Amino acid sequence: MNNKDRFILYNKDDEFDYKKNKSKIDIRFNRISFIFFVFFVISIIYSIHLVHLGTRKSDDSKKDQKNYLNNLKRADIIDRNGDFLAKTVSSIDIGINPTEIIDQKKLLLNLGYIFPNKNYELIKSKINKNKFFWFEKKISEDNYEKIMMLGDKSIKPEEKLTRIYPQKNLFSHIIGQIDDDNNGISGLEKSLDERLKKNKNEISLTVDKDIQFLIREELIKFNNIFRTKGSAAILMDVKNGEILSLLSLPDFDPNARERIENVNFINRATKGVYELGSVFKTFTLAAGIHEGLIEPDTKFINLEKSIKCGKNIITEYDKNIPSNLTAEEILIRSGNIGSVRIGQSVGIEKFKEFLEDLDLINTIQFDIQEMGVPLSFNWGKCKLATASYGHGITTTILQLANAYSIIANGGYKINPTLVKKDNLNLNNERILKNDVSKKINSILRKIVTTKEGTASLANIEGYEVGGKTGTAQKSALGGYSNYKINTFASVFPISDPKYTLVVMLDEPKTNSEYIYHYRDGTGIKYQGTPFNTAGWTTVEVVGQIIEKIGPILATKYNEIY
Repeated sequence: MNNKDRFILYNKDDEFDYKKNKSKIDIRFNRISFIFFVFFVISIIYSIHLVHLGTRKSDDSKKDQKNYLNNLKRADIIDRNGDFLAKTVSSIDIGINPTEIIDQKKLLLNLGYIFPNKNYELIKSKINKNKFFWFEKKISEDNYEKIMMLGDKSIKPEEKLTRIYPQKNLFSHIIGQIDDDNNGISGLEKSLDERLKKNKNEISLTVDKDIQFLIREELIKFNNIFRTKGSAAILMDVKNGEILSLLSLPDFDPNARERIENVNFINRATKGVYELGSVFKTFTLAAGIHEGLIEPDTKFINLEKSIKCGKNIITEYDKNIPSNLTAEEILIRSGNIGSVRIGQSVGIEKFKEFLEDLDLINTIQFDIQEMGVPLSFNWGKCKLATASYGHGITTTILQLANAYSIIANGGYKINPTLVKKDNLNLNNERILKNDVSKKINSILRKIVTTKEGTASLANIEGYEVGGKTGTAQKSALGGYSNYKINTFASVFPISDPKYTLVVMLDEPKTNSEYIYHYRDGTGIKYQGTPFNTAGWTTVEVVGQIIEKIGPILATKYNEIY
């Protein structure tokens, strides 16, 4: 092959190679473009999906937050006049995230203008730690608007729901508390927990805020005067069992969310179980009349000054009490031996059945779970004797108030309640004969009006107060202590009973400086407490309370005394 031929052959080969290389380049370029396009489309789809997921996550977060807040809601609780006792309110907490602060000096300057009383040295130290912290909790609406107007991304608002108790201590033993998980742990917050969480309608109670306030003020005053360990009071409608006021001192502020461990904060009105002494004598006499064994004018002749029962001796507290007394006079003068004789005439079975019908020694159902259980015992001749005058037998203040209401209302069974009900089944069951109430009420009035009675300090003109006193030593390990429980169970107006007011003082002491004012129009004054008995302590408290609440009861509930 010559050179020319070789040249032509080379060019042909070169041309062939060139075309072949160009084709390869085109193919590779098209493949790369296609692959790039595919990845581009995938990235777009993935980005859209991420945006969608982010949006959905945000929506789910908002939904979860809303569900969380809804779970924290509890129904409001109001008194009989519509005043709030417990309420769930929305609040906003303001936090600061230091890592998002752009101009710290400017931020602190603006915050100082809105919140001038803050400790900004402390706030600076928190900012320097670069950790999120709460700047202001439960911020006011006005300040919330101001702080959000700053437009600083480091400011983080968070909506919260909180349970507040506008009346603070006033209804603490009734309303109770909730824990940090929104569960009721005492009072109505506990017993009505599920109903409150359903949050459909506000719950209306039978209590009256104004009356509760006045009674509490008097209890606090006399706790100081007689230096008591505590006290309790219950005001109840005798016809339907509605409780207008229920108090126990000391009390607490449920807004503080503090754990109550001190036993002195027990609900003395419902949870405390006590021997209450001579207030039980009313039931002994009522049982005798109910069984048709005695009448108020039945005479008891040659009553002993003391009687022996087993190893114990029963004596009269008043050594000057006459030996010959009618059944009525036994109750008026609070005779122990006479009460024993009446109880013996009734007998163990009948007397026990009578007390059970009055729900005095049973376990009763109530709107709150903090209920005491009367101590059980074996009935016998000596137990009948001591129980007849209120010794060695226990009950709660709530059960005592309920029993006196039944005695006063004509003998109709009622169920004490704190929660307003549409149908109270009034006068559904009569457990006493129709003349028992009338006869006993007349005697209760004489205990207040006669000089032989033990409750003359409660003789308030215009209110026709009747009632029975009870002074009892507190039980102690192996016997009894020198500390006392002084109680007065009152009913008014006695001619047409409407209310029972029971007050108990736990471990009162005498006061040599206190001046007593008799309210019977005589103008008599007396300085110093001569005896540590209910007649000189609890009766005085009841008299003061009725003077304060009587006009309100007459005005609000159209009662005429």
